[in-house]
Amino acid sequence: MKIDSTTNEEYDDIGDNHIASSEDTPMREDAFALNDEEKIQKIKGSVKEILQTLGLDLEDDSLKGTPNRVAKMFVNEIFGGLNPEKKPKASTFDNKYKYGEMLVEKNITLYSTCEHHLLPIVGRAHVAYISNGSVVGLSKMNRIVDYYAKRPQVQERLNIQIVRELQKALGTEDVACIIDAKHLCVNSRGIRDIESSTVTAEYGGKFKEKAVRQEFLNFIKLETNF
Repeated sequence: MKIDSTTNEEYDDIGDNHIASSEDTPMREDAFALNDEEKIQKIKGSVKEILQTLGLDLEDDSLKGTPNRVAKMFVNEIFGGLNPEKKPKASTFDNKYKYGEMLVEKNITLYSTCEHHLLPIVGRAHVAYISNGSVVGLSKMNRIVDYYAKRPQVQERLNIQIVRELQKALGTEDVACIIDAKHLCVNSRGIRDIESSTVTAEYGGKFKEKAVRQEFLNFIKLETNF
């Protein structure tokens, strides 16, 4: 049996400072021993116990269905990205039109959840790549962002996972991602700074070059008015 010697104060420091443990989402080996419906039923009981411990009357019409709603939301929606069966297929195609410049998909809406306090992360992701012979459907870039966002996350890890997935699909290191997001664990609790946002970036291949990186940043700054 592994003994955890971490103190409560150290746990708080890890959470408040948004420290990540690894590039991969920490998952147990038996993560999928239960199917989704079994997980919903188990989480439903846990949520019910939490609400009762807080002193809420779950016989009230407004609260009666809350444990079930929360459990379904956890499994099917906000943590749906934990299930590899829901991973989008990033189908690629030959770059027959020989487009050799940077492709940028900017302002991708991002909803995630801070793994330290289970509070929302809301922001935008900007993703770019330079083709080396393959291209990917534009909507697949949005779906990859959404898939990795739908799990308990640390923003730096989310950046890395998005870039790594596209690099694998496209067969190139020339992929980049910038995320600008608000963390409600900062905005609504703790320091309660409602104005601050967090910006993180992951650059691969040619995007590590100053000129290429600057071109990407310039694309992001372009206004889109329709």
